[in-house]
Amino acid sequence: MNRWTRYRVTLTTILVKEVLRFSRIWVQTVLPSVITTGLYFVIFGRLIGERIGPMGGYDYLDFIVPGLVLMAVITNSYANVVSSFYSSKFSRYIEELLVSPTPNWVILAGYVAGGVARGLLVGGAVILVALLFTDLRVHNLALTFLVFVLTAVLFSLGGFINAIFANSFDDISVVPTFVLTPLTYLGGVFYSIELLPSFWQSVSLVNPILYMINAFRYGLLGVSDIDLATAFAIIVGFILVLTAICLYLLRRGVGIKS
Repeated sequence: MNRWTRYRVTLTTILVKEVLRFSRIWVQTVLPSVITTGLYFVIFGRLIGERIGPMGGYDYLDFIVPGLVLMAVITNSYANVVSSFYSSKFSRYIEELLVSPTPNWVILAGYVAGGVARGLLVGGAVILVALLFTDLRVHNLALTFLVFVLTAVLFSLGGFINAIFANSFDDISVVPTFVLTPLTYLGGVFYSIELLPSFWQSVSLVNPILYMINAFRYGLLGVSDIDLATAFAIIVGFILVLTAICLYLLRRGVGIKS
């Protein structure tokens, strides 16, 4: 078996393990996001949305669909990696990978691929739920899928970093609760930043999730509050930076090697 075949087998093994892990407990990993998003569609889309009226040239329900889908992708890709990698630390079976001749980039790619798989699965399920409430027409399929995948990759990397520094199971819920949730809700999921005063529009531009949601909204609906080139530059830039940080932390053994 040559080196690249060994790497491929290792990567595939980690990915399959991750997929089996979250699919076996789909009631806990997939179903809650689907139910929660369905409630958002009912409450904000049907009950409140009819009073709000059109936004961005679309019915309010159509306008919030991209944000709700991407919110599910962000939450699940992050949660999958942070919980899985921290569990491997806690159970100490990550040491088996570390002492093997497996490069750090293969380990990272395997866990990130697992996070992306869960993010895409849940995101796809949320889209199916959205079809029950609205006629979803994709403006640019390739762009939509690209933002879909890049966002899942980015937050999988974020979950990996969180897991490396976590010292308890409580630590893996701090960032999602106090950082991701506020940034997501303030990232233009339920509104266009054009409705905000100029000062708060400027403040919103600091939020990286705003760029992801607007790029995804453009892919689905063809409207965006943000320049697409800027959005992709920020998304790719964050991915490169977080990848470098993850590989550095793995190489140094931060939070792993005692």
